[in-house]
Formats: sequence, C-alpha cells, structure tokens
Amino acid sequence: MKAAVLVFPGINRERDMARTLRLVSGTAPAMVWHADSDLPKGTDLVVVPGGFSYGDYLRCGAIAARSPIMKAVHDFAAKGGLVLGVCNGFQILCEAGLLPGVLMRNSQLKFICRDVYLRVERSDTPFTRGYNAGQVIKVPVAHGEGNYIADGETVARLEGEGRVIFRYSSPDGMIDPNWNHNGAMNAIAGIMNERGNVLGMMPHPENHVEAALGSTDGRGLFAGLVDHLAKAA
Repeated sequence: MKAAVLVFPGINRERDMARTLRLVSGTAPAMVWHADSDLPKGTDLVVVPGGFSYGDYLRCGAIAARSPIMKAVHDFAAKGGLVLGVCNGFQILCEAGLLPGVLMRNSQLKFICRDVYLRVERSDTPFTRGYNAGQVIKVPVAHGEGNYIADGETVARLEGEGRVIFRYSSPDGMIDPNWNHNGAMNAIAGIMNERGNVLGMMPHPENHVEAALGSTDGRGLFAGLVDHLAKAA
C-alpha cells in the first residue's frame, strides 16, 4: 500500500499516522507538504491527519482546505482514490467539500480527550472490511469541535444511503445521548462520501493499534485498507 500523509502547519498527528501505516502495511508513507501541488505517483491512499492546522483560525480546517495540495486530493478522489480524514482531517474534508456537513463546538463547550466506544455500522467498505457490522470498538478522541451537524435533508440522505459508518455508542452498542460525547447529530462519528472512497471520522484509530497502548481496536481499519488494496491490485 502506497500511502501519502498530508502535512499542514499546526498538524501534529502526522507522525502517529505515519507510524501506524508503516506498522500495519510494512511500508512507510510519503509525507506530503501542504504547498505541494501533486501527490506522489502511484499513491493508493491519501490520509489527512489530526491536529490543529493553522491554529484552527477562522474555522477548523478552513484554511487547510484551500491549500495547493487539496486540488490534487480532489482530483485523486474524483478518480476513485481512497481518502481518509481523521479529526482535523475530517474537518478539512468537510471544509473542502469532499464530505457534507460541518464540525462544530462540542455541545458542552469543552475539549474532550478520552477513549470512546464506536459502533461500526457497515463492514462492506474499504475502510471497515476489517470489522463486523455492529461491532463495537474503543478508540480515543481529542477534539473541541467534533459535533457533526448538517441540514435535515443531508442527514436523511446520509442515513438513507448507508453513509454513516461510525457512531458513538455505549460499550454494548446502544446509541444513547449519555455516550454521545460531543452532541453530534444522530451520534455520527464518521461518514463516507456518495462514491464510498472518502471517509471522515473524528476519533483516532491510529492511536490504538499496538497492544502496549492497551487496545488494538483501531488496527482493523488500516488492516482492512491494506487487504482491500491488495485484492484490487
């Protein structure tokens, strides 16, 4: 798997993501600077990592979404290339128009940094083939603006088309406001585009891939991507 990790000023999870991609795929990803205009030749997967691009000025992800490299990401996605955005990366993908909706301040107006439970809604996507539908996984969140909001028509379309991929849940998979840590509509933690090749999610699966850290629940996402690309080759 030939992955490319985008690097913006203020992004601080790019090395976590690069380490995970190397551990799971066996190949170190290319690190692509925001001012570049092209992705490395033969790229299979583009990852927009978490952090605080441009200090979260204006709106989270708004400036990064207009960086030169994002045109190449748009073109890559339009050709069916796989794109994963995590945390600030999710915000950037929404601001860039690659995903619908917006990430707003958490409902309690506090930064959240803890492990959360996610229910995997589908297992038939390139991003979730390493899980079972309905499976509950535990991964960390670290954000102040993770409250997913969209207009009613957009949310209805996401739900009707099966594009909600992860939801905040209880440990046994129940969707309950007490476990919806940031107040996101319909407990949405991750969504896909209409074509199914772009995923944005707020939690950080890349931080739970090694047993030494207490959980390997995030590994399935990356292992599934490796398997998908191997079979597609």
